[in-house]
Amino acid sequence: MLPSVAKPAAALALAALSISIILLALGASPIGVFAALGEGAFGSWYAFTDTIVKATPLVFTGLAISLAFSGALWNIGADGQLVIGAIAAGAIGPWLGDWPHPVAIAVVLSAGAVGGAIWGGLAGWLRARRDVNEVISTIMLNFVAAQMLSWVVHGPLMEPSRSYPASSPIAASAELGFYFAPSRLNLGMLIAVILAAACYVVLFHTSAGFELRAMGRNRRAATFFRIRIERLTIVVMALSGALAGLGGAVQVSAITHRLFEKLSPGWGYEAIAVALVAHLNPLGIIAAALFFGALDNGSQAMQRSQNVSPVLVQVIQGMVILFLLAFDTPLWSGMRKTMLGDSVMTDPIAAAELPDA
Repeated sequence: MLPSVAKPAAALALAALSISIILLALGASPIGVFAALGEGAFGSWYAFTDTIVKATPLVFTGLAISLAFSGALWNIGADGQLVIGAIAAGAIGPWLGDWPHPVAIAVVLSAGAVGGAIWGGLAGWLRARRDVNEVISTIMLNFVAAQMLSWVVHGPLMEPSRSYPASSPIAASAELGFYFAPSRLNLGMLIAVILAAACYVVLFHTSAGFELRAMGRNRRAATFFRIRIERLTIVVMALSGALAGLGGAVQVSAITHRLFEKLSPGWGYEAIAVALVAHLNPLGIIAAALFFGALDNGSQAMQRSQNVSPVLVQVIQGMVILFLLAFDTPLWSGMRKTMLGDSVMTDPIAAAELPDA
């Protein structure tokens, strides 16, 4: 347990040290910049709750990626699955005006999960039945999802006034309200935390989770023990997509209440970093998502008080990933093998923990 915590902690510490050196070279105060970052992320009730709000989609997409990665399925398509989930929620939401509040919310969120599951399951089917590398298929599906969102907000789902490329708002009964005013805090994070706990239990305390991790460690061995790899691949990718799609539905139901172009600023890609920092541990993803949410939320305060570009936040994120990969060489090795299309995929994290044969 300690090494899995120590490596991300060491990566964060070295990233902070590297950023401090860069800031000193630029003539800025590292202490001032980091203090402004912390103040912007946690300095007030509104800042604290907004950090949680910004971390929420990262928890959903981080769980989606973690689940797939645990089975050595490199799902790079969480962003597209989130967008499809949002489209499904935004399409059905305006029609639920007379429905009871709990039922309407359940329908909207379920629609998002189903939409994401279809999108993720498609990549899983291509991987299982046509041996299409899921890295390529999920990236391509991301582009398709983005174009679909652009099309629907300019076409069939465009608001009746047709003055702005956005959909009609969802019904009030389908909205996840701001239950902790004055803030935008809603039940989205609570749902995400419950799902994280459920994913942890499934992965580490059920036979299905054992089969998934066995597939991730060694497909040949899993096949030898009669684990149905093809079916498991499709199911896992569908579940992964459902988690990301649910995140998109929560975003529509709780925050935007309608569809816009550029709905996602890249949560699905950022979530890869979240999952890696958390070492694919579903519970660790909550903390990692809060860290990245704090970086996003604190970047504006950092710019205002220290006159430092918010782009620096992206540099910090990049540094964290860089040092994480440096500390976890087998992780990068496993990703490279998959990118190159190795026939036998091995979960690099699990492989690092296994004794040599």
